[in-house]
Amino acid sequence: MGKIYPSLSEEHKSAVDQAKGELRAFITEKQCAPLVLRLAFHSAGTFDVNTKTGGPFGTMKLKSEQNHGPNVGLDTAVELLEPIKQKFPLVSYGDFYMMAGIVAVESTGGPQITFNPGRTDLDAPPPEGRLPLPNQGPDQLRNVFVNTMGLTDQDIVALSGAHTLGSTHKERSGQDGSWTSNPMVFDNSYFKELLAGEKAGLIQLTSDKALVEDPAFRPLVEKFAADQNAFFQAFAESYLKLSELG
Repeated sequence: MGKIYPSLSEEHKSAVDQAKGELRAFITEKQCAPLVLRLAFHSAGTFDVNTKTGGPFGTMKLKSEQNHGPNVGLDTAVELLEPIKQKFPLVSYGDFYMMAGIVAVESTGGPQITFNPGRTDLDAPPPEGRLPLPNQGPDQLRNVFVNTMGLTDQDIVALSGAHTLGSTHKERSGQDGSWTSNPMVFDNSYFKELLAGEKAGLIQLTSDKALVEDPAFRPLVEKFAADQNAFFQAFAESYLKLSELG
């Protein structure tokens, strides 16, 4: 049985639709899809299946969570989106941030992703230290995504494909650069570049290389590199799971 969300009024449903439309226009104009998608990932990725705490419940709006180490720069994303959020008080921050991530993917050529509104916002941030680090290998990825979030190996690889968008920055990962040659296009280039090995001008972090070095991850990388539709389907399914943690 699927998750059950509260029944929304027609006014609330209309607000969600209007907010999504404004987000699409704004993200396209400002070319900020990578930053917005990172905001969504870091908002949801704090969920702990063991304690039932954290997750996509709007706490990234709080300075205390923006100040967590892995969230460097996300205060900019929150500030960029806040004027739009203020127009739609019926839409929770949790819904707004996860919907913004969907728009970031769809507006850059990625798959259509199911969105179920109805998250309620929490008032306190989760503990720091729940997000994966870029300088760690497969054990850490599984500890965070599987043992803590309750996701799967396929979710790890599919969601890592979001690196097809954007660039990394020295203050966050120790390196500057993009994963692909077209960092504003959502496609399966990330997986093709992983299999091609390191190239001048592009980056691969330790957590990226883990996907081709691990014997369970690599076949999924190969599958997604060969078949963009397979990647898009897996990503849409995994993002939906991520967005509904908790």
